[in-house]
Amino acid sequence: MTDTFLELVPVYGVWAIALTTFLSCLAVPVPSSLIMLAGGAFVASNDLTLWSVVAGAWGGAVLGDQTGYRFGAWGGGLLRRGLGHRSTTAKLLTQAQNLLDQRGFMAVFLSRWLFSPLGPYVNFLGGAGRMAWPHFTVGSFSGEAVWVAVYVSLGFAFSGQITAVADIAANFAGLLAGLALTAFLGRAMLRSRKKRKLHQSAKQ
Repeated sequence: MTDTFLELVPVYGVWAIALTTFLSCLAVPVPSSLIMLAGGAFVASNDLTLWSVVAGAWGGAVLGDQTGYRFGAWGGGLLRRGLGHRSTTAKLLTQAQNLLDQRGFMAVFLSRWLFSPLGPYVNFLGGAGRMAWPHFTVGSFSGEAVWVAVYVSLGFAFSGQITAVADIAANFAGLLAGLALTAFLGRAMLRSRKKRKLHQSAKQ
């Protein structure tokens, strides 16, 4: 699939980049980060313009976020049950819910780029949980801007080593998502212990 999408960029240019980022924000397994790196490389070789690559990638991502939010608002229960059947997506749903519970608006912003594997699930859960649409949108717009800027810039700077950069970035994003879950679960456990101690003290 990766090779197929990469072959679309020279043919369809910005439209291929926009489609890829759109689908990635709906949890479709497409190589969006690699495609943005390729877009940056094509800018470096003067085959595409910087403004069009950035606008296409950002526009596709923002539209995908809004679509995911609406899907969550319209059928959150069905989506949660459907995605929860698979162990991988169930784990990502749990991580995304923990991030939303702890961070709210910042969860949307951070899951666009820092914890990007959680992004699509934050979209669905944000809509299902009736998160305020203006807060979601501001987090989406600003977070996607960071995501696009980072990957297009990396593609431009390392145009001859795109695959290596993509592997490093993907591993880093997955590591951060796992660390986020560990941190949130640790905080929840500490809070639970404190509550039990307070409850026991009150009984005494």
